[in-house]
Amino acid sequence: MMGCLALANSVFASSLDEHSNSDWRAWDKVGQAQLTMFFFDIYQSQLLTPTGHYAVGQDITPHPLALSITYQRDISRRQLLEATQEQWLKLGFTDNATQAWSAKLEGIFPDISEGHNLTYVTDGIQGEFFYTSDLASMKSIGTVEEESMNDAFLAIWLSPNTTYPELRQNLIGEQ
Repeated sequence: MMGCLALANSVFASSLDEHSNSDWRAWDKVGQAQLTMFFFDIYQSQLLTPTGHYAVGQDITPHPLALSITYQRDISRRQLLEATQEQWLKLGFTDNATQAWSAKLEGIFPDISEGHNLTYVTDGIQGEFFYTSDLASMKSIGTVEEESMNDAFLAIWLSPNTTYPELRQNLIGEQ
């Protein structure tokens, strides 16, 4: 029994070591972009990867990555949810899927204040949201376990069909 406990603790410790070695906050910036609408700055965004590169292609999966957004104005959770669902519909996702995903995000998204940051970190299958008012107070606020929702969330910024193609180009380092 004691040997099993020691083995379990050893496996847990090595997984923690592996996690701290791949800390996304130390990843390199691929690109950054500013979203401005009607002369109002909305947010500054950055795309981070372990290598600082975003590879696009049929046989290349551009993961892991972190999409970090620092807001330049107050945005309520409701506004954030509505904007997210609107973008999903523009990308062609079904209303049933977007409603289910929005329900999941309703339990995750906070009300955002100017200067606060929301970061989504993904391994390509699932992801985790981090929220902070400053780097010292960064905390995990929720996870996405469903790969299709993970991909749909990232598509808002990274799909070639995004509503904001110039923002995408800046994020993925093409401009």
